[in-house]
Amino acid sequence: MAFGKILKLSAMATAMMLAGCGGGDIVLNTGAGANPTNPTTPTTPPVTSVCPTFAKQGASLGGVSKPICEITGTLTADATLTANIAWALSGKVTVGNDNAQSAVLNIEAGTTVFGKSGADYLVIARGSQIRAVGTSASPIVFTSVNDMIGSVTEDSAAQWGGIVLLGKAPSNKCDQAALAGCKIEAEGNAGPYGGDKPEDNSGILKFVQVKYAGYEVITDNELNGITFAGVGSGTVVDYIQVHNNLDDGVEFFGGTVNAKHVVLTGNRDDSLDWADGWTGKMQHVLIQHSKNDSKANRGIEADNQSSNFSATPVSKPKISNMTILGNNYKSADADSEGILLRAGSAGEIYNSIVKGPAGMGECLEIETEQSVQQSQNGGLLMRNSIIDCKEPFKNPKDAAGNTLLDVKAWFLAQTGNKATDALLGGYMPASTSPALKNGYNVSNFVDSWFDDVDYIGAFDGVSDWTKGWTFGLHPASVIAACPAGTSEVASLTGKLNCELKGDITSNVTLLAGADYVLNGRVRIGVDNTTAATLTVQPGVTVYGRSGADFLVVTRGSKMNAEGTQQSPITFTSLQDVIGAPTAAGQWGGMVLLGKAPSNKCDQANLAACKIEAEGNAGPYGGADAADNSGVLKYVRVKHAGFEVLQDNELNGITFAGVGSGTTVSHIQVHQNLDDGIEFFGGTVNVKYVVLTSNGDDYVDWADGWNGKAQYILAKHGKDNSEANRGIEGDNQSSNFSATPISNPTIANMTIIGNSYKSAEKDSEGVLLRAGSNGQLHNFLITGPTGMGECLEIETTQSQALAAAGSLVMTHSVIGCPEPFKGSVSATTTLKQWFEAQTGNKTAVDQAAVINGIFTIDTTTPKDMSTVNSFFSKPTTVGAVDAASDWTKGWTVGLTQ
Repeated sequence: MAFGKILKLSAMATAMMLAGCGGGDIVLNTGAGANPTNPTTPTTPPVTSVCPTFAKQGASLGGVSKPICEITGTLTADATLTANIAWALSGKVTVGNDNAQSAVLNIEAGTTVFGKSGADYLVIARGSQIRAVGTSASPIVFTSVNDMIGSVTEDSAAQWGGIVLLGKAPSNKCDQAALAGCKIEAEGNAGPYGGDKPEDNSGILKFVQVKYAGYEVITDNELNGITFAGVGSGTVVDYIQVHNNLDDGVEFFGGTVNAKHVVLTGNRDDSLDWADGWTGKMQHVLIQHSKNDSKANRGIEADNQSSNFSATPVSKPKISNMTILGNNYKSADADSEGILLRAGSAGEIYNSIVKGPAGMGECLEIETEQSVQQSQNGGLLMRNSIIDCKEPFKNPKDAAGNTLLDVKAWFLAQTGNKATDALLGGYMPASTSPALKNGYNVSNFVDSWFDDVDYIGAFDGVSDWTKGWTFGLHPASVIAACPAGTSEVASLTGKLNCELKGDITSNVTLLAGADYVLNGRVRIGVDNTTAATLTVQPGVTVYGRSGADFLVVTRGSKMNAEGTQQSPITFTSLQDVIGAPTAAGQWGGMVLLGKAPSNKCDQANLAACKIEAEGNAGPYGGADAADNSGVLKYVRVKHAGFEVLQDNELNGITFAGVGSGTTVSHIQVHQNLDDGIEFFGGTVNVKYVVLTSNGDDYVDWADGWNGKAQYILAKHGKDNSEANRGIEGDNQSSNFSATPISNPTIANMTIIGNSYKSAEKDSEGVLLRAGSNGQLHNFLITGPTGMGECLEIETTQSQALAAAGSLVMTHSVIGCPEPFKGSVSATTTLKQWFEAQTGNKTAVDQAAVINGIFTIDTTTPKDMSTVNSFFSKPTTVGAVDAASDWTKGWTVGLTQ
């Protein structure tokens, strides 16, 4: 609490006034009368308070230029809170008396209302109304005094009470035979609610933020951010946010109220809670647990009635277009979880996504026999929804431990549901997300109250309805100081420039609003001893000033770089950020070091493996195939590949012993001097990869990489600049038979060559050699006249794998001037081997198979979704088709 600050500020203000100091917006009313010690001094006229009669003048606050007016007690007449005043709540402030002396509290757009202490909260009594109508540009803000004076952190909560709306709509706690006489006492000693008026009107909440509330008003009784108790459907709720509430974000106790455009962020208990017969509707709901993994519980906690699971009316809301994003919070009492349906609650959930990181708890749970019955009789349903979680489902059990319902089977049996990667960038779906175009038209088929949609989740991938009026979702365009773990350096970009240097041994977050500079080799963590996480916010740019600047994520540490399609993360060169001419090799690149196996390790003692990575980056390798080095999502690496050591250039992104727990999706390497991406052993999987204008190979693997990849576009420079192979695949250079043998599964790759030729290398397609195996499907390899061979298998070991049918290539098209080189055995040419496999063909030339980067060939692709759940079902061979351009909006260089 900030009581000390308030008292100090109040005393300072009074002292300044007594000393005759001027300035400020507030003049306290000190009374009138002549100066008793100097009767000749003229009488000072009274100072008039700016506050209306229902409020009193409050002490000024440091940093707050507006006058402060304080409201207390019960308002029994209509009142208006204007934006030119900051309004303080003192204790429980009630609008109207219960069903008597009704009043309307009007609040202008842009107005701020704050609580000075935990016991300050606002109640709208039955029969009265709140009409808080903000705008996107000027939302109405309910917050704490600490927030007003700039004394909050990202973990602040419970600094004042909250908002309680009490209505006359039914609750199943009422006597259903005498609803008109219902009188249920609300939490927090707020007052009674309930009645017989389902269309009751408690007013309007529109473009309203509620921040840092949830104080324990009574022992074991914290207030929600906004409590809707018996609130009726005549009430308008649209564009509301509850942020960092100690208890639930919003809770519905019975009633019929509906809500649209609801944002619930960083709340410490449940974000959305209902009970006691709520039968309203909701659409466009974003629930996001704290990004720093601080306290959270369920996205939804749904009950009928805690003391009577079968009470009527049964809780049965209809909810559509909701996105729930969990975090890694776990404790003895609560975890970050998705949806819990229990205590007899019914409900209809449409077009919704539940997603979370690896440490999140269960994402869908149905508990109690009565809610299981609702799931079987149609009272509880969920359709056209996506569960994207490591722990997706939890089954209910009876007292004897018997499973009452297979929740996974129940979920997947309903129309349009999927347990798959939702492909979200933050909360926004990528252009290839299964959430797009797969929604259920709830407006036509459920209730006309809903907006007409064709997508799953809260967003359509284009429009972000949270912009402008919410708090904490969109980082400021500038920041005042460099984040902890970085230091300010002279700006070269017009923004604040913050430097990263040496070994970083604690967690660091690169905040949007600054540009970040690498100084030499920057390593996150210390190998297998000191773990650290580098978090990079969407839209951030990190640059190297010289070739020796590069970034390494050591074993045991992580980089969470999760951009969005609209705000990708960029790693690039100084020349690029200042608008100077760019080229390959202007800085180092990015190296991820993991603990997954390599065939360079002693296979009898994998845990002790310690292989030195290129560029003096550090050691990699180990026994953990599922190792997690973090997230790379919507990340671009440009103009890298400097020769850090002699004859040792860095790749754009090096994956060395990186495990399958790492998430890599929507990445690009552009104009790298050496390879685009290279895999040294490991099991990491990658999806949606763009590799453009790189100087050597585009995808390179060795030393036992056994990951998966889908949708890879490799485009050599249109200007016929230096290039080598689209793929160069090896097992181990010093031991072609080393195990585990390199054997990745790759699908839907387009390789577009150019006419580059030199004494050392040409633009080519795919070369498999040095004992490498591979499972290749849905490839499209093409290029202009002058391009080298498009498919070659070299070395006896790799050729033997192909001849034996272990190395395969199916459903693929080669449209090249020099399609094949060599053979796979003494009796089988490479051309014969290729054409003998399912779905393969050769085409006349480049124009026959692609238009720009888009596949126009009509060869039927292999359905990769039947191979492994990592893969999605493609519509064409190759990486990109015009109907679903996943490269749009975040890539560079595709027109070069």
